[in-house]
Amino acid sequence: MTARVALVTGAARGIGAATVRALCAQGYSVLAVDSCAGSGPDRGAGVNYALATREDLEKLAAEHPDQVRAEIADVRDRRALEQAATTAVETFGRLDAAVAAAAVITGGQPLWETPEADLRTLLEIDVLGVWNTAAACVPHFLTGPAPTGCRFVAVASAAGTRGLFRLSGYGAAKHAVVGLVRGLAADLVNTGVTAVAVSPGSTRTAMLRATAALYGLDDVDAFTDSQLQGRLIEPDEVASLIAYCCSPHGGVANGSVLSAEGGFRG
Repeated sequence: MTARVALVTGAARGIGAATVRALCAQGYSVLAVDSCAGSGPDRGAGVNYALATREDLEKLAAEHPDQVRAEIADVRDRRALEQAATTAVETFGRLDAAVAAAAVITGGQPLWETPEADLRTLLEIDVLGVWNTAAACVPHFLTGPAPTGCRFVAVASAAGTRGLFRLSGYGAAKHAVVGLVRGLAADLVNTGVTAVAVSPGSTRTAMLRATAALYGLDDVDAFTDSQLQGRLIEPDEVASLIAYCCSPHGGVANGSVLSAEGGFRG
C-alpha cells in the first residue's frame, strides 16, 4: 500500500506530538503543524502559560527525519492552514488524514465572572482552529487518490459532553468541536471521507498542568480522583486511538465521539 500522509496540528507537544509519533510508527509521513508561540509576550494566544516552541517542533521532526516535516502555522489563520495542507501534498504526494489537536485552556472562574476575552480565545483557537483545519484539508481528501480512506479527527475533551467546574468557556468550545465534527460527517455523506472526535480525560500534558494552575493545584496527580482507572492518562494512549481513527479501518467510527476518558467521573 502507498504510504499514507497525515497533517497534525498542535504537533509540538502533548497529544499532538504523541499522535505524530504514533502515525510515524505506522509508516505515515506527517506534516507536523504548530504555532510555536512559546512563552514570549508576542505569543498572542490569550493564555497565561507557556505554549510549545519552535525548538519543541524541530526536535520532534528530528526524531523522524524521513517522515516528518515541521510547519509553523497558527490554526486561527485559514490561509496558513490551506498552505500547510498544500505543502503536505507537494512534499509527500497526497493527504489521507488530518488531526486537529491544537487547543488552549482558560478558565478558573464561574461563567458570570469569566472575561469575554477568555471565551473569544477559546472559540478562536479551539473551535475555529478545528474548522480551519477541516476546511483546508477536506478538499485535498476529496480530490486525492483514495478519498474512501481519508479521515478527519478532532481532539475534543471530556468537557465536550459534560459540564466541568469553572470551565464553562472551555466546555462550550469543546461542545462546539463535537457539533462541528458531527456536522462535517453529515456533509461528507457518500464521499467515503469520514470525521470523528476523540475525547480525552485527564491526560498528562502541559495543558493539564495549566488546568491544575487554574484550580490552584500544585500537582496534576490530584486529577486522578476523577479517573476510574486511578491514574492519569498518558498522551500515547490517546494517540493510539487517534491513529486508529486515521486508518482506513477507522471509518466505522464516522460521526462518532470516541471516549478516551479512562472512566472520567468529573
